[in-house]
Amino acid sequence: MRTIFVSLRSLVAGALPLAAEEAPKRSLLSPDAGLMFWTLIIFASLFAILAWKAYPAILGAVEAREKALTDALAAAKREREEAAALLDQQRKAIEAARDDAQKLIAEGRAAGDKVRAEVIAQASAEHGAMLERARSEIAAERDRAIAELRREAVELAIRGAGKVLEKNLDDATNRKLVDDFLGSIAPAKKI
Repeated sequence: MRTIFVSLRSLVAGALPLAAEEAPKRSLLSPDAGLMFWTLIIFASLFAILAWKAYPAILGAVEAREKALTDALAAAKREREEAAALLDQQRKAIEAARDDAQKLIAEGRAAGDKVRAEVIAQASAEHGAMLERARSEIAAERDRAIAELRREAVELAIRGAGKVLEKNLDDATNRKLVDDFLGSIAPAKKI
């Protein structure tokens, strides 16, 4: 390629002085056949060189750029579709997590209500048992107090009767008489 440029340059350089010697002074607008011939030769050879070396490289670069742009657009479209699919998948996962959380909250509330009901039932049962135990203890204490009062009443009655009669029967017979007497008396209403 370099040799072609060198040859063209030497050809043009050699032709210019010859053309300058031959040509009489003319106007720039008047046609000159020699000048047109050499201009067409230079244009055709330059066009042939460019078509042979430069145009394929330029066209290849343009086609490569066009292909790269097309590939980039296709990749961007594909990535956008993948991102939309991932976003949709993430939204579904978030919705599923929300549903699971709501289920867990509902289950927790149900379990809490159940535990609360069990605790209330257990407390009520314990309260009832405590009340029953307290009532039975109160009844037992009342019975003991009544028995104690009877014993004291028997003792007092025996002492009093012994003083009145001044004649003391044996202790076992006295107790039996007083117990029989107290047993025949109707018990008072229970408190």
